[in-house]
Amino acid sequence: MVLQRAPQRAIVWGYEDTFDVPILMTMNNKQYHTRSSSRSSNSLDESIWSVTLDAQTEEGPFQIKVTRPLPNGTLDTISLNDVLFGDVWICSGQSNMEFPVSRMFNASIEIENSSKYPKVRLFSASQRQSAIPQEELLSIALKWSVAEPASVGSGATSAVCWLYGRMINEQLGGRPIGLIHSSWGGTDIEYWSPPEVLKDCGVTRVRPFEYKKKRKTGSNVAVILNSTVLYNAMIHPFTRMVIKGAIWYQGEQNTGYNRDKYTCTFSKMIEYWRAIWNTRTQSITDPAFPFGFVQLSTADKTGKVVGGFPWIRWHQTFDVGYVPNSVVPNVFMAVALDLRDDEGGVHPRDKLDVGYRLSRSGLAVAYGYKNITFQGPIVESLTVASDSSKVNVTYSRQVSPSVELRDPNGFEVCCAGQSVCNSTDTAWVAASASRIEGAPLTISLAIPSSCASKHVDALRYLWRETPCLFKQAAIYSTLDSNLPAPPYLHYF
Repeated sequence: MVLQRAPQRAIVWGYEDTFDVPILMTMNNKQYHTRSSSRSSNSLDESIWSVTLDAQTEEGPFQIKVTRPLPNGTLDTISLNDVLFGDVWICSGQSNMEFPVSRMFNASIEIENSSKYPKVRLFSASQRQSAIPQEELLSIALKWSVAEPASVGSGATSAVCWLYGRMINEQLGGRPIGLIHSSWGGTDIEYWSPPEVLKDCGVTRVRPFEYKKKRKTGSNVAVILNSTVLYNAMIHPFTRMVIKGAIWYQGEQNTGYNRDKYTCTFSKMIEYWRAIWNTRTQSITDPAFPFGFVQLSTADKTGKVVGGFPWIRWHQTFDVGYVPNSVVPNVFMAVALDLRDDEGGVHPRDKLDVGYRLSRSGLAVAYGYKNITFQGPIVESLTVASDSSKVNVTYSRQVSPSVELRDPNGFEVCCAGQSVCNSTDTAWVAASASRIEGAPLTISLAIPSSCASKHVDALRYLWRETPCLFKQAAIYSTLDSNLPAPPYLHYF
């Protein structure tokens, strides 16, 4: 397995069926003494013991031995072998996080090469729910495993989680990376949220979700999910563990449910996860630990549907349009709306680009890499011509010295009044983009004749469920041609 490296101190804990028993732990030639708690901690009437290790600068491998005395005077010992110290990341969300390595494009190559990364260690929780917070997982899908074809190719290993982790491992010179995967397809954010999130965001009613799960006998059993049950069973058990950060891929299920609350539920989920982890690890886990996410990709095959996807993408950035921003600090993302895969539908199989984009962002935000390009172009200012014949869009020099205009399509304007623009997609009209000679950061939008001499009320960019062909969005970075500008919305 992997435990969190210095400067943080890792916590190791376990269970004892007798209260107030002395526990001895040894690791790296040091002894740690503690006692099991004096009260019951679970339904099995067990107590919990816990040891906070010294901060480990060496990666190992180490052996951890835990010993307790038995009533007959002998000693009972548990040993953990091949323990490395590196960075521990939680990977959670719905089906695009659950999506296994075995289903991605180039899966056979990725699986075959996985043994080159023996310092990446994998763990996956089983899909279980609980009405109350659990101290221990109810079931495990993949026990701690060294990265190799058998573990990476198992259906329990998330493609996005694996790709992010192995790319971070490479860029950090082979640093050990522990990846804890805990996801469930088709689930709302409300299921993953502590109850405080629902209270703060005014979520008074959560829709139950019926999930058909196959028994080993082949028959189906209906599993009903409701608010907080996945946080209780699949996140809370990990909150005693010191971590580096978390990555998240979810939102498709909320495009038609509590969509307009997503800015609140997403920001509050991050806030409470951070606070709970910090509290339950004795203030060791960073109270603002890095949190990365994948902005929603695509589903519709026509390119004409607007729907809820654009709004969730916007709310994922807390209605700013990009991260990191000041609304929720230390957050990073991968843009994925140009990775269309009609055959894959809502589960695009190009996860390699997702992993690349997310790992670049993680290196910049979570690890503080300064000379790394990790964002597509970000809008800095908009200028509307006095006769409303054009809008000039200027991008930030802080992100890229120039922008690539790969396709003239993707921008739209509305001149029907803000209330109509906000509620009626048919009120928006396409505005073709072109370069301005001598202005590497500015593009010009031609306002269509239907808006001639009218006040331009709003502008939006890539505001479709599936806004472009594969890697054919309008705007990309010239520093890294694989980094598209994120979707954008502005009311004048």
